[in-house]
Amino acid sequence: MKYNFDEHIDRWNTNALNTDGFRQYIFNGDSSMKFPYADEEFIRMWVADMEFATPECILDGIRERLSRRIFGYTRLYDSTYYNAFSGWTKKCYGWVPKQEDLFTSHGIIPALYELTGYICSPGNKVLMLTPSYAYFRNAAQYNGIDYVCSDLVDREHNGYYEIDFADFERKAQDPAVNLCIFCNPHNPSGRIWTEEELSRAAEICFTNHVMIITDEIHCDLVRTGLSYTPMAKLYPDSDQIITCMAPSKTFNMAGLQFSSVIIPNEKVREFWRARHNMDVNPLSLAAATAAYKKGYDWLQELKLYLDQNFIFTEQYLKKFLPKAVFRIPEATYLGWVDIGAYISKDENIPLLFATQAGVLLEGGNMFVQNSDTYIRLNLACPRDVLEEGLKRICDLLARK
Repeated sequence: MKYNFDEHIDRWNTNALNTDGFRQYIFNGDSSMKFPYADEEFIRMWVADMEFATPECILDGIRERLSRRIFGYTRLYDSTYYNAFSGWTKKCYGWVPKQEDLFTSHGIIPALYELTGYICSPGNKVLMLTPSYAYFRNAAQYNGIDYVCSDLVDREHNGYYEIDFADFERKAQDPAVNLCIFCNPHNPSGRIWTEEELSRAAEICFTNHVMIITDEIHCDLVRTGLSYTPMAKLYPDSDQIITCMAPSKTFNMAGLQFSSVIIPNEKVREFWRARHNMDVNPLSLAAATAAYKKGYDWLQELKLYLDQNFIFTEQYLKKFLPKAVFRIPEATYLGWVDIGAYISKDENIPLLFATQAGVLLEGGNMFVQNSDTYIRLNLACPRDVLEEGLKRICDLLARK
């Protein structure tokens, strides 16, 4: 490989959430919270950023912008970023959003919070598929809006989730539901919804006057050989689908807080223009532009490395944790594992693994519902780190 994904990157003393923020994020604790392990002894498999160095082409883009030596207020005034982004979506997905529909946000989570407030009013409800990224629920709660869950089904209990369309349609028919926050690829399961599934979900929403926001942040991280379709590509003339994408997961630059929001609906665009802070971080803009212009080759090698990490994980769990349910996901770098054969649903799973195994991970309780005995593992790390983390997890559960 041209790029070294086995390298250990030192993240200490950088105020990284991954190393310094786990007490608050996972445990709602503070610096006084103590563990049997020193912080540097933990295997960190929790928050969804990678342990790999951000690609050199992105660092070069930042260096080039740094060389200009002025960092005044910055917005998108020319077509440079649009050309880079739309060139990427055309190459990867055969989809080119309109330039007038493209806006940027300081991350997809802030965009979800804003958009939910623009689209929903008191008395409305937000529909989501569960298990769900918790910030979908949080976006509703932040705006004082109720949320409704449609549980995904794993019919064979083999890790392959499907949408229960009868339940999804029944929930969408509630007159109070006017927004669906949809995740593709799905977090935490890693499903890539097929075009048939996307169309069926979209048609249900259209019929019931439910607008759709699609969080597609993991869309670049598909397994090698698989393909991905943005929902909006299937409905080029619809203004009812808002698409959120970002380079943050793909290129390990989440801290730069930059995302693309494609808003074809004129009413929502008017709200966005009137209320959204349109300024962007000039270094983030330079990084994102460089990523979409020059990051393709790096991404292909990353995907191959992740493919092997998933194969390694599958083989390791089959050997040492045979009752666990794990399926290599179609996308993301996240492993979603049911350990219900080894553990009670009432167990505080993150605390158990932190105190007794020295592994930081996220438990199913962090994904709204329909996920009690699951753990989510970030596998975007050097393979020796992955092996040690899996060993600690399996050794602990073997003792249960």
